[in-house]
Amino acid sequence: MALSRLLLLCMVASEVWNAETRPIDFVCDRESRRDMNTVAEMAAALADCDALKMLPSPIQLPCIKVHKASWERKSAQEKKGDIAATLRALSRSVSVVKTLSQPGCAATLLERLEHTVNNYLHIITHLDIRGSVESPLFSSTAESTHSLSTVLWTFSRLITGKMEWLMADLTHGCP
Repeated sequence: MALSRLLLLCMVASEVWNAETRPIDFVCDRESRRDMNTVAEMAAALADCDALKMLPSPIQLPCIKVHKASWERKSAQEKKGDIAATLRALSRSVSVVKTLSQPGCAATLLERLEHTVNNYLHIITHLDIRGSVESPLFSSTAESTHSLSTVLWTFSRLITGKMEWLMADLTHGCP
């Protein structure tokens, strides 16, 4: 029995070792994008964390407001730049707050949020989108909050809004 488990573990490990995840896989596989979105899990963990009633410092919220006609006129490269700039700002803001937080569930949740934001940023920045690179213009003014639940909600809207709209634009390159 133990030998068969060890063999199964070795087989799974070799498959994972050889797996390659590319940004195009993220674009073409909506289910992978859904699986990567752990905001609901973080929100549930937040409910169990009394230490995070209020953050020690405000976090800049991702810009989620979109004027549909303006968004549709942007090139894929501009949309990518808009999302990447928003994710960078969120990552920096979460990082600052994380350093001010006490150890425990608060620090763990902020670490997880920062890691998740950086994963999305890594994928977005490595998307191979042809076109001119223009500096992104944010479509709304940046707001900030001391509420992590508001940050999580807004981040979720960014992922399910602008990010999904960009992915829809890029699916033409999927096999």
